[in-house]
Amino acid sequence: MTRTFDQTAFEAAVTTIKTLSMDGVEKANSGHPGTPMGLADIAFELWANHLRHDPKDPTWIGRDRFVLSCGHASMLIYSLLHLFDYGLSIEDLKNFRQWGSKTPGHPEVFHTAGVEITTGPLGSGVSSAVGFALAEKMKEARFGAPFVHNHVYVICSDGDVQEGISAEAASLAGHWGLDNLTVIWDDNRITIEGTTDLATSEDVGARYEAQGWSVVRIDGHNRGEIAKALDKANRTKGRPTFVVARTHIANGAPHAHDTSEAHGAPLGKAEIAATKTALGVDPALDFYVPEVVRTAVAARVAELHGERQAWDANYAVWRAGDAAKADALDSLLGKVVPDDLLTQLIEAIPAKEDATRNLSNAIEQKVAALLPSLIGGSADLGPSTKTLIKNGGSIGAGSYEGRNLFFGIREHGMGAIVNGLALAGGFIPFGSTFLVFSDYMRGSIRLSAVMGLQTLWIYTHDSVWLGEDGPTHQPIEHLWALRLIPNLHVVRPADALETAAAWTMAIQRKHGPTAFALSRQKVPNLVRPSGFVPTDMLKGAYVVYEPSSEERMTLPSFPAHPDVILVATGSEVGVAVEAAKTLAAEGKQVRVVSALCLEVFDEQDVDYKESILPHGVKLAAFEAGRTGPWRAIVGRDGLVIGVDHFGASAPDKVLAEKFGLTAPQVADKLRAYIG
Repeated sequence: MTRTFDQTAFEAAVTTIKTLSMDGVEKANSGHPGTPMGLADIAFELWANHLRHDPKDPTWIGRDRFVLSCGHASMLIYSLLHLFDYGLSIEDLKNFRQWGSKTPGHPEVFHTAGVEITTGPLGSGVSSAVGFALAEKMKEARFGAPFVHNHVYVICSDGDVQEGISAEAASLAGHWGLDNLTVIWDDNRITIEGTTDLATSEDVGARYEAQGWSVVRIDGHNRGEIAKALDKANRTKGRPTFVVARTHIANGAPHAHDTSEAHGAPLGKAEIAATKTALGVDPALDFYVPEVVRTAVAARVAELHGERQAWDANYAVWRAGDAAKADALDSLLGKVVPDDLLTQLIEAIPAKEDATRNLSNAIEQKVAALLPSLIGGSADLGPSTKTLIKNGGSIGAGSYEGRNLFFGIREHGMGAIVNGLALAGGFIPFGSTFLVFSDYMRGSIRLSAVMGLQTLWIYTHDSVWLGEDGPTHQPIEHLWALRLIPNLHVVRPADALETAAAWTMAIQRKHGPTAFALSRQKVPNLVRPSGFVPTDMLKGAYVVYEPSSEERMTLPSFPAHPDVILVATGSEVGVAVEAAKTLAAEGKQVRVVSALCLEVFDEQDVDYKESILPHGVKLAAFEAGRTGPWRAIVGRDGLVIGVDHFGASAPDKVLAEKFGLTAPQVADKLRAYIG
C-alpha cells in the first residue's frame, strides 16, 4: 500500500472534501452535505491509498470499482473526482444539481467519468456491487492474470443496510465467498426523521457475520483504523468484508454535527462559515482547494498511472503468451454477435408445438453456444421458467467458471446483481421468475432501463392462461406496468418463430434491457402470409394473417380492405387468427397483426406503421390483461378484448371460456364491432 500523503496533506484533503461538499450543496440550495462530511476520512484514505484506478482511463479493465451506494452523498464522489483529475472542474462542482451539468443530484453512470453505477434508491448500489464482484471472479476464472486482483469497494449508509434488497444480495455474497468485495457501512446513526434507534436496534455487523462476512469495527474518523481495516479486507480470503465504521454526520460542523437536519438540507451560510473557521479555512473562500492538496494528489495520480503502465506491460505478456485466450477475452468484452443471428436461431427451433417458455429454452441453448457472454439464473424457478444453460456449469463459493446462477427466492436482490454483472462489462446476464413476481424486483428493472443496460428479464407464466395457481400468480396489470417503464423493451412472442426473433432483438440491443413474457401453455406454430420474411418480426409488429386468395374466392363480395385490424400479442395471436378465419368464412376481412414488441414498432418510420395499421380502418386489440392502455393504439371507440379483473383458480381452458377469451367468443365480439 502506497503512503503518498503526510498527515498535513491528508488532513487538508479531508477538510477540502468537507468544504467542497458544503459549498456545492449551499450553492445549489439543495442536497445532502452531512454525509460527505462524515465520510471524508474514509473516502480519501480509500481513494488515495487502496483503490487501484487510473484517472486518465476511467474504463481500464484492470481497475478496482468504487460504488457510492448512498448516492444522495454525491458531493463526496464529485469532490474526489475533481481532486483526482477525472475531468470534473470547479465549475462543474458549482453547477451541482443544475440542468445539463456533470454533477447531477445522484451519481449517474455513463454521464460522469469515474462513476461506475447510478445510485440513489437505497440498497441498490451495495446490492449491484455483488454483481460487480462476481463478474470479476468469473473473469478471473476464465482468463486468470488480468483480473486476479480486481476489488470492489462500497460505501453504504444506514438506509442501504435497512433496505431488504441489501440483505438478499449480502446473503448471496457471503454464500459465494466473494472475498474481492469490501462494504464500508457509514454508521452515523442519523436518518431524516431523527436517530436510527427510532426504527432499528439490531446489531448489523452480527447480521453480516451470520451471512458469512468478515466483520471489522472501526472509528470512521481514525485514519490508522481505516487503513488497517482496508488492508485486512484485502488479505481476507473466502469471505467478503463488512466494515462497521462509526462516524458522525456533518463531522466538524459546530452545530450541525450529529443532527438529522444535516442530512438533507444546506447547512446555511452562518454554519458553513463557522465550520470553515473551526477547520482552519478562510470562510471567505468558496470552492477552495489548497495547493498542498493539489500537489499531493497530482503526485499520487502520477503514481497510479505508473502502476497502470506496469499492469499494461504484464497484460501484454499475458496476451502474447496465450493468443487464443486473449481473443476469447476480446470477444467476451465486445459481446460479439453473429450477423446472421436470427437465421441461426430459427434453425434451432424445435419442430413440435410447445409453450414459449420451452421454445425459449431451446433457443437459449443456441444463444449460449454462440455467445460466451450469456450467463444468468432464476429466483429458484429454473425448472419452471426453463432458463438453465445446459452443460453450463454452476457458480458457487470458490468455483466461478460456470454460467448458471442460483439466486434463491430473492427477486429484488437478483435484479440488482444482474445489473452489476451487466455493468461490469463482457457479460449479457439474465434473471428469471414468474411475470407476476416482476413486482418484487421493479426497482432493479427500472434502474436497468435508467442506466441503459443490456440485461434480460425472462418472465414466464405470463397471463391468466397459467390456470390453477389462481389470482395471486396470474398477471393482469404486469405487461403494461413493464411497458410503462421508459427504455424497457417488452417482447411477448406468439410462437417458435417469434421466440427466435425475441431473442435476436434482445441480444442485438446493446443499450437497454429486454423483458420476455413467455407462456406456460402450448401455442400453435403460425402459418404466415405470402410475402412474409422473418426480419419483419424485428420491426416489432407485422401482419401475421390476412385472408388468402383462396379464402377470398369463396365469396365474391369479399371486401377489398380489412373490415377490422386486430392487434394481438403472445398466446392470444393464435386465438386471434382462429377467430379471423371464422369471420373470413362469413365474408369478413380481419387482418391480424402480431405485436411482438410495441416499443420497437413505435420506433419504426411513419410509412411502415401506416402499412401495418392504416388510418381509416377499425382497430381492435386482444391481450389477456388490462385493456385501458390499448386505447392509445385502437382509439376511444376501438374494441379491446382483455381482462380487467383478477383471475381465478381453474384449468386454463375453463378460464378462457369464463373470461371470454376463446376463438368463438373473440369472433362474436369482432362480428358485433364490425356491424
